[in-house]
Parts: sequence; structure tokens; C-alpha cells
Amino acid sequence: MGVVVAEHGRGVFVRRPARIRRLARTRLSHTARAQNKGAFLADAAEQGFTPSSVVTVRFESADERVAGILAIGAGAEVTVRDRVMRADGQVVQLAVSRLPRKFTRGTAAEQEDTGAGGVYARLDEAGHTIGTYAEHVGSRMPTPDELSTLQLQSGTPVITVTRVAYREDGTPLEVNDMTLPADRYELAYEWAAD
Repeated sequence: MGVVVAEHGRGVFVRRPARIRRLARTRLSHTARAQNKGAFLADAAEQGFTPSSVVTVRFESADERVAGILAIGAGAEVTVRDRVMRADGQVVQLAVSRLPRKFTRGTAAEQEDTGAGGVYARLDEAGHTIGTYAEHVGSRMPTPDELSTLQLQSGTPVITVTRVAYREDGTPLEVNDMTLPADRYELAYEWAAD
């Protein structure tokens, strides 16, 4: 996935990192989670890169934005799962999930390694079966920290994806804010016509 510099006849050329195709249709399904092929792992399996991530878990008080999305009171305790995700060693995604602690307390969702199927499988096991997801996609220029962590060239924008996972009864279970380098990602959405 890294930048390749090669000499070719009359000069040097630089090949940009391969793009990751993020197919929304199947990446979060119950079947994919049961096979431990959900989300980023599914992208890796389909496209042949080696995934890795560094996870930091902490607890904080929900700010107004997070409280509004999760339908909890401002200041309520949330579990924060902060991830730096790599493809073949190159940072390709920053993801910060926030979940009401009342749903994660005492579960592996509060551990760095959540086990097969990830945090959504742990929520399912705790009786919080996910019924729907909503994703909101945008773009912007990166912050200085994002520019450094993602090793972006100046002028490269980022794609932002905010996903909310809802329990079958409509209760919000998680808000996940993702930051993706625009030069390394393609977002693909497919759905039936009816």
C-alpha cells in the first residue's frame, strides 16, 4: 500500500498507494460478523491487504453532540474506542466510536480486543441486537494531527463518515466517526431498486 518510487527509462515516477474499496452493502451484516469478516477485515480479505489496528479504550462524559446522537443526557458516561487502522502497515483510517456505557459495562466491548465479530457481536450477546445503521458522508481538509497521523501530502482532503448503529427498537447504540484519506478510499454503495 505504500508509495513506490521506481526508475523508468527517462526518469523517476511515483505510484500512489492502492485505493481501498469500502463496500457498504455487506460489511456490517450479521453473517459477516459471525465469520469474523465484518467491516475493515472484509475489505482486507476481499482486496488482499494485511489489516492491523491500534485500539485505545477510555471513558468520558458525552458532549452535546454525542449526547444528541445517542439520545442520552449530556455528561452521561460513554465508552470510547479510538482506533488507528493500517493496511500493509500504512495508516488508512482513524475511527472513534462512542457507546453509552450502560450498554458496554462488564462486556468485552470495553476491552482493546473485543474478540471475533467485534464490538457489534458483543452488543448482540448483551441483548442489544443491531437493527439498522445510518451513515453520513462528508469531506473536509484534515486537521494538523490527521495530516501527520495519516501521512498525507499537503492539500489532500479527507472523507468523513459518521455511522450510527441502532438497536432493533431504534435506540442508538453507537456513533462512530471515521476519517479516511480521500486519495486512498473509494466508497461503494449498492442496493436493490425496489
